[in-house]
Amino acid sequence: MSDFNIHYVAKLARIELTPEEEQKLGDQLGHILGYVAKLKEVDVTGVEPTAHAFPLVNVMRPDEVTGSLDHDEAMRNAPAKAGGLFVVPKIVE
Repeated sequence: MSDFNIHYVAKLARIELTPEEEQKLGDQLGHILGYVAKLKEVDVTGVEPTAHAFPLVNVMRPDEVTGSLDHDEAMRNAPAKAGGLFVVPKIVE
């Protein structure tokens, strides 16, 4: 199954491929799409849609109010600081 454009897929992924890589990955993606097409043939009537194969439980601890760092301790490891604030590189021009 090769009804997709490997050049387009590579462009979307922002990768450059050699002709050998294009051939190899094109074949591999073709096989993957073939398997997906086979899965579309499976009768799933009566099967409940699920997000996971088994139930997941939230494993996070409950929120607890705790003390925070004081200003000097928070600034101690700052690579650059000025006027009691973090100095970061400008990213918007």
